[in-house]
Amino acid sequence: MFCPGMYCGRIRSDGLELSDCGPCPRGYRRNDSSFICELCTDALSFYDWLYLGFIVATVVVLHWFFIDMVCMRRSFTKEILILHGAALLEVIVAAFISLLLTHPIGSLNVHSCRVRKVADWYTVFHNPIPNFEETIHCTQEAVYPLYTAVFVFYGLCLIFMVTFRPWLSKKFFPKQSKMAIYAALYFIPILFVSHVLFGGLLYYAFPHLVLVLSVVSCAAHFAVKIDQRVKSLLVSTLLEPRNLVILLGHWCLHAYGIISLTQLEDLSIHGPLILLVPIPAVFYILTSKFTDPNKI
Repeated sequence: MFCPGMYCGRIRSDGLELSDCGPCPRGYRRNDSSFICELCTDALSFYDWLYLGFIVATVVVLHWFFIDMVCMRRSFTKEILILHGAALLEVIVAAFISLLLTHPIGSLNVHSCRVRKVADWYTVFHNPIPNFEETIHCTQEAVYPLYTAVFVFYGLCLIFMVTFRPWLSKKFFPKQSKMAIYAALYFIPILFVSHVLFGGLLYYAFPHLVLVLSVVSCAAHFAVKIDQRVKSLLVSTLLEPRNLVILLGHWCLHAYGIISLTQLEDLSIHGPLILLVPIPAVFYILTSKFTDPNKI
């Protein structure tokens, strides 16, 4: 019954016969005691849902960033809001369908294979070579569905974008907004390749990435302001809807990073940490006068 390696297992047929050692089918994981491939029935953990939410939020933020950048408007208009809403709807529908396509198909109650270690994401590097003679190829999705579901999601995002967005862009921003579509045709494949190469690392590091990038992005948002006086930064942030929405978006990302990092395991300790969300923005505004290059 023994199978070499970390992921090789045997498949039990209808006649109760066992196959030779090999990769388990999609949605199955080897039982380490019997070495038989068993159907995964674990529910996605809270951290798994947060990881999938990070994937979805990354695509939404990138869509909004490029739409805002190419349209070059200092305030929200009806046309820009429609494009932002269309991008959000595309991503939400793609995420919803991706979940429906996972096992069990047609249900949001997703079954998964629990992630145990980083190696589970890179089974291709753990094909055993018994007696250093012949390699037994047991590459499989040991973290089902966290690996393939993301690929399905990215593919659906591309399909929905090229299907619906060009019509909206032609109607509202026939010249500028098409560049946002071109940008998505680049960054979604880049995200696809990044998931292939660094999916396991991102799974463990995304809370820290969200925290760091949200702080850096918040500082960059304030840094582009010409007038770096405290009063000017406060007035432009509180009275201009676009700046206020951007700041609230940064705060939401920062809170998401804190929740992902702590998983709110102890609400009495981790809950109050959410109150720290505004500190990076407040710190920048209060210390801007000390970092203004014109005063150096």
